[in-house]
Amino acid sequence: MVKLNKIYTRTGDKGTTMLGNGERRVKHDLRVDAYGTVDETNAIVGLARLHMADFAQLDDMLSDIQNDLFDLGADLSTPDTGETLSYEPLRIVASQVERLEQQIDRLNADLEPLKSFILPGGSAASAYLHHARTVSRRAERLITALAALEEENISPQAIQYTNRLSDFFFVAARWTNDKGREDILWVPGKTR
Repeated sequence: MVKLNKIYTRTGDKGTTMLGNGERRVKHDLRVDAYGTVDETNAIVGLARLHMADFAQLDDMLSDIQNDLFDLGADLSTPDTGETLSYEPLRIVASQVERLEQQIDRLNADLEPLKSFILPGGSAASAYLHHARTVSRRAERLITALAALEEENISPQAIQYTNRLSDFFFVAARWTNDKGREDILWVPGKTR
């Protein structure tokens, strides 16, 4: 259980932060940037959920995703160094990836196939979901860059989940645009 009885600790005043395993790293460390960007994605999902009054099914999915994003942040903030910890670190698991795939398939079944790229926007819900998509893609780039470092271990499930997440946001953005009928299509060269 998490207990936060004091919000500021002053331990980061010199530009470092503590990871889940007790290790201190600079705040601009790639690992910290990765889980910070996951947190940023979560905040945008919170904004998108303000526009889900007509989409209860999708709002439930987004609620699960917000919880998963905290799981992902916990996973990333506790490096797998092979050392024994006094607790079992939280990790993204295959069932979370599978659930996301099922939700993507469920929403996508209602959409017509795309014949053009689409511009982010349409409804407010769609715009926020597109914003979440782009930030989750940035998180994915940071996570895969971290995984490419020999001294850093990132679970395959964390990478898979993040990859599926941006796909989910894309499909959900279209779904909230009257199941794609209100999507704004890209017109190549339109303003030449």
